[in-house]
Amino acid sequence: QVQLVESGGGLVQAGGSLRLSCAASTRIFSSYDMAWFRQAPGKEREFVAALNWKGISTYYADSVKGRFTISRDNAKNTMYLQMNSLKPEDTAVYYCAAERGVVTTTKWDEYDYWGQGTQVTVSS
Repeated sequence: QVQLVESGGGLVQAGGSLRLSCAASTRIFSSYDMAWFRQAPGKEREFVAALNWKGISTYYADSVKGRFTISRDNAKNTMYLQMNSLKPEDTAVYYCAAERGVVTTTKWDEYDYWGQGTQVTVSS
């Protein structure tokens, strides 16, 4: 069982930055592909960013490409999402997720473990 705990959310003005963290309980964190998803009120959960277990291959939704950066520190069992140039439409609950599939996926239903989520609110 893998437990994931997100932190770093909050209220920020448009154009500002936030850095989300996702701490994992497992010692084998380095064997998991990791991802960030988000869900705004009344909308479906959507993919934001993912990276493979080595932290070499990264994937981004078009809506965040060039503004968000996903990274991981396997020594600290932690993943990050640096969010710059935030927009009001980035407002959502952000979730981190982990999976040990053969190929890094952007599909939420292929992830096995989820955090409880952290709220990000961007004011205009």
